[in-house]
Amino acid sequence: MGDQVTSLSFFSFEGFGPKWWGFKMMQFAHAKIWEIEGIEFYKLMGSGKGDGFNPWPDFSMYALLIVWENEASADKFIESEVFKDYQSKASSIHTYFLRNLHAHGTWSGSNPFRKTSTAFSDRFPIAVITRATIKLSKLRSFWKYVPTSSKPIADQDGLLFTKGIGEVPVTQMATFSVWNSIEDVKKYAYQSKEHKKAIEMTRNLKWYKEELFSRFIVEKEHNWQAPK
Repeated sequence: MGDQVTSLSFFSFEGFGPKWWGFKMMQFAHAKIWEIEGIEFYKLMGSGKGDGFNPWPDFSMYALLIVWENEASADKFIESEVFKDYQSKASSIHTYFLRNLHAHGTWSGSNPFRKTSTAFSDRFPIAVITRATIKLSKLRSFWKYVPTSSKPIADQDGLLFTKGIGEVPVTQMATFSVWNSIEDVKKYAYQSKEHKKAIEMTRNLKWYKEELFSRFIVEKEHNWQAPK
């Protein structure tokens, strides 16, 4: 079994027609995605307004996470029919290629990420995915606290990018963030009072039916812009 690679693409759309097309692809893209060889796991997701967890959808951006069985399969993604379909409508596409460093928890019943066997230097950025299915009985208390817990992340040193994504609005949510270094990630995780409080409340109030936390090396990025 090869060394696993995860890709996460963000598709941005401008104008009503392209945004409507992006929304419809949440249903119609699945058939073509499964035709691509080398996929072990994938999630086609919408995004929320702002940077973190947000129940209000952002119809200008969608995300596609794919776990590839090896690097060769991942490298072929940008030549796939699915990618070209999105190029025909999107204003931009930014794809992160990731190698897993650590993951615990489950996503749709299993942990899809295997730890990389490749050694990397400290110069590579770090990506973090936190994902949860929120219990229906806990929705009110969870969303009441989200603005407080999410507020400090925007001002953190070393934060390069962050976006809330998810399969189902309100109940199945994730955040993706990219940091300049592992030290920046640890500083936010262990020094932010709001973040530590959120972890404590998660344990005490048992908000989640399922949750996963994963940390990656950002090995490379692919950025595509529609011609003007």
